[in-house]
Order: sequence, then structure tokens, then C-alpha cells
Amino acid sequence: MNNTKENSIFKNISKILLSSFIVISSFAAIDIIKNSPAIANTGLDFMWDADPNYIKLKYLQTSKEKKDRSTYYLFLRSRERKTGILKLTIKVPDYFKTNIRPEKLNLCLVRIGGFSSRTKCLEDFPATIEVNQDQTSIDIFPDNPIPVDNNTYALRMKLINPRRPGMFQFHAYAQSAGAVPISGYVGSWNISVE
Repeated sequence: MNNTKENSIFKNISKILLSSFIVISSFAAIDIIKNSPAIANTGLDFMWDADPNYIKLKYLQTSKEKKDRSTYYLFLRSRERKTGILKLTIKVPDYFKTNIRPEKLNLCLVRIGGFSSRTKCLEDFPATIEVNQDQTSIDIFPDNPIPVDNNTYALRMKLINPRRPGMFQFHAYAQSAGAVPISGYVGSWNISVE
């Protein structure tokens, strides 16, 4: 009888210790995950009176903190390019107050990272990049049209995040190759700064 009581007490204590260990290690894991260096879009967007023609594009930013150095990758995946692109125009909101310098921008063939690899440019795609005076439009003129293939291309922007936090919607318009070059909406990137 005494032996079974001791076994019961031992089992209860070991269960309590095991559950305490699991709780403490989960809090430690959450703290480690919180300090991740690269933050991609969460996949959760709030929109009021959403436009039915809206297309959400993927992006990656290395920092969401205001006034912090960050690298943005604005992806154009194969499914978002229906035709070859002669000219890509990105409309930047006028309240995205930061200095966008053309020498800190480049168009590249990119490999999107995952759990075990990082996102990085594999090779530069030669292009002329212009930013207008009030920093609300970025025009990209590739030397050769961006082809319709299975590769992913991205505009890599190295800049300092704005002073004020907020949600910023960048819109992409592409001028297609063909007899009559027409500029059309490609999609939007919803970027947040905290």
C-alpha cells in the first residue's frame, strides 16, 4: 500500500515538473522567434471597401521598425507576369516619407528564401531606374524586357524606414511588349512600419 502511494506521488511530481519545463521552454522559444531578422508579409490584410480588381503581391522587408535600416524585396512572381515587361512603374504613397535613391535600387533575378535559406538576388537584371522629384514614383526601364518565365524577379530597395509608422500601399503598373504597348495594373504590396 505504501509503495503504491509513493509511486503515485512520484508520478504527480514528475508530471508537474515536465509540464513546467514545457511552459518555460515555450516562452523561451517565443522570445527567440520574436527576434527574427527578416519579416515577410503576414498574409493578413484589412481592407475597407475592397476593390474587386485588387491583386496582392508578395514582399519581404528586413526590418519593420521606424527609422531603421531596411532592405525591401518587392517580388514579381511568374504568375503575376502575363506578358513581357518593357517598363515597370511603382507608385509610392506620398506619406511614405523617406529618401529613395536610385543608386540604392536594383532589379534582380531572385530566389525567395524559406525556412532553411535566405532571400537573395541571384543576378542583377540590367535596368535604368528613375525616381521622380517628389519620391512618389519609381520608373524601371529594363535593358531587355522582363520575360514571361518561371523565374521570380524583384526590385531590391535599400533605405531607412520612415519616421512615422503606418501601412503603405505600393502599386505596380507594367507596360507590356507588343505592337501597342499598354500600361496595366499588376498588383499592390501592403507594407507596414511599426
